[in-house]
Amino acid sequence: MLLSIIFCLTLALRIHAQLSLPSPPWLPPNASSGAISTTGTNTSVPNEQWSTLLGDLLYFYEAQRSGNLPNTNRVTWRNNSCTSDGSDVGLDLTGGYYDAGDYIKAAFPLSFTLTSICWGAVDFGLAYDLTNQTTYLDSMLRWGLDWLIKAHPNNDTLYVNVANTVLDNAYWGGDQNIPLPRPSYQINNTSPGTDAASSVSSAFAACSYLYYGGTLSPTSIGKSDVNTTAPASLQNTTYAATLLTHAVELYSFAVNASGGMTVYQNSVPAAAESYASSGYGDDLVMGGLWLSLAVNASQNAKTNSSSSNSTAISSLSPQQYYSLAETYYSQFSLAGQNDVFNWDSKTPGCYILFAQMASLGYEGASNFSQWQKEAERYLDFVVNPSGSDGQSYLTKGGLLYYPGGSNDASLNPALNAAMLLTRYAASGLTSSKDKLADYLSFAQSQLNYALGNNPMFVPYVVGIHPNSPINPSSAMSSGGSSIDTVDTSPSLSQGNTYVLYGALVGGPDQFDRFFDIRSDWVETEPALDYNAPILTLTAMHIITDNTDPYFVQVEVGAYDKVKPKGQPCDDAIQDGCSGHRLSFGGQVALGVILGVTGLVVFALLGMWIWTLWRRRSSRLGMNGLPLKKN
Repeated sequence: MLLSIIFCLTLALRIHAQLSLPSPPWLPPNASSGAISTTGTNTSVPNEQWSTLLGDLLYFYEAQRSGNLPNTNRVTWRNNSCTSDGSDVGLDLTGGYYDAGDYIKAAFPLSFTLTSICWGAVDFGLAYDLTNQTTYLDSMLRWGLDWLIKAHPNNDTLYVNVANTVLDNAYWGGDQNIPLPRPSYQINNTSPGTDAASSVSSAFAACSYLYYGGTLSPTSIGKSDVNTTAPASLQNTTYAATLLTHAVELYSFAVNASGGMTVYQNSVPAAAESYASSGYGDDLVMGGLWLSLAVNASQNAKTNSSSSNSTAISSLSPQQYYSLAETYYSQFSLAGQNDVFNWDSKTPGCYILFAQMASLGYEGASNFSQWQKEAERYLDFVVNPSGSDGQSYLTKGGLLYYPGGSNDASLNPALNAAMLLTRYAASGLTSSKDKLADYLSFAQSQLNYALGNNPMFVPYVVGIHPNSPINPSSAMSSGGSSIDTVDTSPSLSQGNTYVLYGALVGGPDQFDRFFDIRSDWVETEPALDYNAPILTLTAMHIITDNTDPYFVQVEVGAYDKVKPKGQPCDDAIQDGCSGHRLSFGGQVALGVILGVTGLVVFALLGMWIWTLWRRRSSRLGMNGLPLKKN
């Protein structure tokens, strides 16, 4: 009853302006609190530890803010920074988020991050309401979306990057001395970027759908007395219409640019330094689906409101956007793929979104069985990794690992897969109870791994537990001032000067080892897109789970007992590569080589023995005595 009352009150409090932040503000507790069990003290949802995790994960984005910080800033060690961004092109491109541990701003991965988070807030948004984090979600989304609005000053221009990657990577220090110049890079009608324009359109459309109050109607699962799920209560039709206008314009630009369709690094070579795109078909499909949903929501809002601001102008109908998505899906042969789901590979997400929409009979779709089959083909592949032919496999410790896709951030592919599994299962789309159980169980295993159920006993979210990483590869939180002393100032044993609460780091290597070395950006760097899937998974648990997350039961100090000695072997640090074990692919290749070589050696050895025997036989008689010479 209490939860029903809370839900009704949050719905009634929906307002049309940005939500007011609480005073006093919510702040992350000390890491030591993550080892204190709350299970049993409160048998209902939300669980206190899950709620804290959600708050921490959102707090990380506030620490990543660029530009002039508001007076509500909670991260006391952050300052105004890069307040002249865009001046080189006569625009205000201040604001937005620093992408990872450095000071680059990149629209392509940011748009994926926002799409993912808004999708999660559509499916499991009630969690933000129950934990009083909706205002922070609203603030977090707007900080990124408002910057993307600035980056789209006209119909066919989009600024995709700010800052020079080479110059930025050479700087290690706080946010007060970030090196200049910080050039602004654009795509436009004659130098287009189909993928970037479509991806940013997806972000605008997905978040527009959220602000319109759209829902994809997942069902309740797990231990919960919550029988109704709903999007986060931040409905704002005026803001939704603004977002939709930009989404429509960008998608039209992506499809109709006079320069044709192309990946954006062809027009902006500097983008290839950090976030080169491998294609744009998946971006066009994802953008078309979210536009179909958002335009439909806009039309419904207009029907239910007399306000002229309740809708945005669109040249295409929801049905037409949906048809475009289907057309591009076929044109770019997206069926049957088993890729990771991330900022560069959105096809797996398309399978799930198609299935969600078809299950509702959206736009008259009568092909749910087709999308159910395709989604489950992909998800079955995820939960049954074979390791054959260089495909995904489970590490010895149980982490889903994609050779190549997991090398520079092992947790991200696994958690993105877990997010898709959970979303699909929670939407009631599985064809059998066995699949439902398998999907949820596998997703839980990956989340538990990230939260401490791993050979290192490390919850990989900074500040959530005493065993959490203390040396995230973050220039701004490190307290250091020189690229030459990244690991010595401050010392690794001391940890970063400032705790980057809520930052999910890259994760362990393929042998489940984690070194917690600041310069090892492969394992310790945070990034905007890393937090997105675990944020949605946490939201789901807040609604459905009254027991503590796994990290609460992790023994404090256990990591110190098993922490690997020496150096890792990866793209950041090569010192540990001498005598290092081969990667999984290398082991397979070596096995093949040794197997083939062994067969050849044994064959040659056999031939040699046979030849010796023949020669000996020609010299000896049947009784073993030498033959008589003629």
